[in-house]
Amino acid sequence: MDAVNSGARLIHFPVSFFAVVMGLSGLTLAVERMEATLGVPHVWSLAFVVVSVAAFIIIGAFYLTKLLRHRAAVIAEWNHPVRIAFFPAITIGLILLATALRPYQPDVARILWFVGTAGHLGATLAVISTWIGHRSFETPHINPAWFIPAVGNVIVPVAGTDFGYTEICWFFFAIGLVFWVILLVLVFNRLIFHHPLPERLYPTLVILIAPPAVAFLAYMKLTGGPIDAFARILYYAGLFFTLLVTMQLDRLARLPFAMSWWAYSFPMAAITIATWVYAKGTQSGFHTGLGFALFAVLSAIILILLYRTTKAIAGGEICQPE
Repeated sequence: MDAVNSGARLIHFPVSFFAVVMGLSGLTLAVERMEATLGVPHVWSLAFVVVSVAAFIIIGAFYLTKLLRHRAAVIAEWNHPVRIAFFPAITIGLILLATALRPYQPDVARILWFVGTAGHLGATLAVISTWIGHRSFETPHINPAWFIPAVGNVIVPVAGTDFGYTEICWFFFAIGLVFWVILLVLVFNRLIFHHPLPERLYPTLVILIAPPAVAFLAYMKLTGGPIDAFARILYYAGLFFTLLVTMQLDRLARLPFAMSWWAYSFPMAAITIATWVYAKGTQSGFHTGLGFALFAVLSAIILILLYRTTKAIAGGEICQPE
């Protein structure tokens, strides 16, 4: 009976689980930035790197097993108008792991970055081709998770510039920035003029924070210069979306737990890191303090997510048919 239950759960093991890797990797990068801000050795961040890599290996092993044993279920996820957007979370996870590993294992990080970057380009092309292909998508299918495939490209320069691939990084930055504008219009059209997001997808609102915050970090890496007007626009756009999401806290807090809650983690990590980078570039004590406040919120979010996820796994509440 246990084997039957395990097999049934594996069929429903969602690709969105890779959002856990994004969240843990984001926390790792935030810890690295905090250590740099405080001027202390990278000790804690190394431990978080290990945890993030382990999470990717475990989740990847489960999903690979699902692909091998239940290929039809994976194809069904790809054909799902919402879940398709989470497939590129796999390659984004690799890119984030490469970014986190670079201070410790630069050669390994470079390989991971190449694999993740090439894979993400393929995933972006595949998802966008599906969006504009023969399949039928409706406005209610659009949600902030749609930012993941195309806008996720802005993550590439965060580590890629350190490896010396400047032109490649500008290519990916351009893709991500253009599609951020396009999808932002589509998402807000759906949020304003159509029915509210269903409860299971409502946490994806937090994803609105990530594109401008990560774009700011990528732009700073690409230009390598002082904070200019465009950098300020990107950073403060991310800060505004953080405030906008804060206005939704009452409803977010009342939602039943689902794996979509992990959408809270990476965007908070992105705006936390961006705030510390902005503080360094402007020598702003206020933004330095704000970064620590955001880090405290991020840490609390991760702890809650880990607790609720562990509890849900133990209670058999996840990997269930919807």
